[in-house]
Amino acid sequence: MQSWVILVLIYGLAKGFREALKKKALEKNSILEVLFFYTFIAFLFILGDAKEAAAMPPLYLVPVFIKSALIVAAWLCAFHSIAHLPISLYGILDLARVFFASALGVIVLHEKMTAATATGMFFIVLGMLLVNTHKKGAPAEHFAFRYTLLVLISCFLNAVSGLMDKVLTQSVTSAQLQFWYMLFMTLLYLIILIVKRVKINWRALRTNWWIPILSLLFIIADRCLFIANSNPESRVTVMTLLKQSSVVVTILLGKALYNEKRIAFKLVCAGIVVLGLVISVS
Repeated sequence: MQSWVILVLIYGLAKGFREALKKKALEKNSILEVLFFYTFIAFLFILGDAKEAAAMPPLYLVPVFIKSALIVAAWLCAFHSIAHLPISLYGILDLARVFFASALGVIVLHEKMTAATATGMFFIVLGMLLVNTHKKGAPAEHFAFRYTLLVLISCFLNAVSGLMDKVLTQSVTSAQLQFWYMLFMTLLYLIILIVKRVKINWRALRTNWWIPILSLLFIIADRCLFIANSNPESRVTVMTLLKQSSVVVTILLGKALYNEKRIAFKLVCAGIVVLGLVISVS
C-alpha cells in the first residue's frame, strides 16, 4: 500500500473521532465559542512552523485566504448540523462530499474516472442511500431538511477546499499551508465573534477538554492530508473515497457516546461504504 494512501486513512480515522467529539464540545459551549477556540488552540500547536511559513511566496496568500474562508463557512454549516443531527447519521450524510470532490477532480484536474473508482463510488452511494431508509414502525430520527442542506453545503465547500489543497501543495509546503490557513481561520472566527458580540462562557470553557483534544486531532489529520496531497501520485478522486473511512468511527462513537439507535443497520451501510473504498484503490 502506498504511503499517501496510509496517510489519507489516518486522516479519515482522526476525522471520525473529531466529528463525534465535536458534539461533546458543544454540550458545554456555543458553536462560535467552540469554533474559535478549537481553531485558535490548533494554531498554537503549529507556531513552530512560523519561520518556514514566512518563506512562502506572498502571491499564495490570496488563494490560501480563500481556502480559509471556504473552511470557515463549511465548519459553520457542519457544526450547526452536528448540534441537531445524530452523529452517526451526520457521518454518513457527510459522504456527499464524494460527489463534489470526484466531479471537481475529473472536471478541473482532468483525472480519469477509472472503472474501479466508479464502482467504489457506486457502493458508497448505495450505503448512503440505504441508511436514509426508514423501516415501518421503527422510531424516526430527527432529520430536519435545513440541517441536511447545511451538510450538503459543507460537503461542497470542503470539496472545493480539497481541490485547492491539491493545487497549492504542489507549490508550497504542508507546514506553510497549514500555518497560514489556520492563522486566517482564527482571525475570521475572531471577527465573527466580535461582530456578533458573543459572550464567552469562560467557566465552561475551562473544563471543556474536548476542545484541545479536537485541536490536536485536527492538526495531526491535516498534516497527514497535506503531505499526501504533495505526493504527485495521489489522486483527488481516490483520496476523497479514502477519507470516508471516518464513517465507521462516527457510527461506533454515536453508540458509545450518545446511545444512538439503528447502529447495527448503520454498520451494515458502513460496510458497503468500506467495500467501495477497497474497490476504489484496488
